[in-house]
Amino acid sequence: MQPPADHPVIPAPKVGVLLINLGTPDAPDAAAVRRYLAEFLSDRRVVEIPAIVWQPILHGIILRTRPKKSAHAYAQVWSEEGSPLAAITRRQAVALQARLGDTVIVDFAMRYGNPGIAGALDALVAKGCTRILAAPLYPQYSGATTASANDAIFAGIAVRRWQPALRTLAPYHDDPLYIDALVADFERQLGALEFTPDRLLLSFHGMPLRTLQLGDPYHCHCHKTARLVGERLSVPTEISFQSRFGRAKWLEPATDTVLEALPGRGVRKLAIAAPGFSADCLETIEELGIRGREQFIEAGGTDFARLDCLNDGPAGMDMIEAIARRELAGWWPAS
Repeated sequence: MQPPADHPVIPAPKVGVLLINLGTPDAPDAAAVRRYLAEFLSDRRVVEIPAIVWQPILHGIILRTRPKKSAHAYAQVWSEEGSPLAAITRRQAVALQARLGDTVIVDFAMRYGNPGIAGALDALVAKGCTRILAAPLYPQYSGATTASANDAIFAGIAVRRWQPALRTLAPYHDDPLYIDALVADFERQLGALEFTPDRLLLSFHGMPLRTLQLGDPYHCHCHKTARLVGERLSVPTEISFQSRFGRAKWLEPATDTVLEALPGRGVRKLAIAAPGFSADCLETIEELGIRGREQFIEAGGTDFARLDCLNDGPAGMDMIEAIARRELAGWWPAS
């Protein structure tokens, strides 16, 4: 039976992979940061305060005061490629596409800001993807990150009459592929330093303590990652949590408090890394690399180095490729 003349062209079925990261403003200015923060901090997964209480605080105080300060911080890390988080995630997608070949379509999206998840899903479907692996690049699971990304993915296909088959990437905090990549890359970077660190501080993004009390596994996932990495490195390791916000009690110990205390404990030479981030961003480059250095040196430290995230380097891309091939099993041939 021949289709009618006006029947739309249907592409041959393909498999898609969508790499997802948190997000970034479109520019390092107050207006763009305000739009980004309004979206980010309105997510009920991120701020679990009742909207009737939170929205007046958000729009009456935070969005009036924080964007200018955050824009100054973003300006310090912005490059010709734009936001480092978006630029690196884009490069990861390009590198993964080259590794997997043209029988898979690889794209990337941001949970907040641009490019958005809904638009990326539309583009993959328009190219013929009937099966999509959505891969939030958060090694440690949290409701505020992994679950929020999955919410957006599910919402993006919920409106479609013809929905693609969907797989989501599970947390990989203790996956040997991830631990091997971290250890190899940390050893490479530590070996290139001009000093021998007394300690390697593993700083993870903070979460309110309430999330742990409500059953979020994030705190446990971070500690397991830190333990597995620390067991294989020659330099002593320590864990902390950064980016506290607001008056609520957050996971401890806090990174800024630890940085100020370490010199008094005899740790004068420090390396710091953020293994929970798959790509360098404001929180790693500015918060740790600039402000963290200042805090440590002012407290009496003598040497400080911030290690890069896995980014799109060989160890990181080997890991992403291996995980993607494994997760696509049954959908796509390994060769």
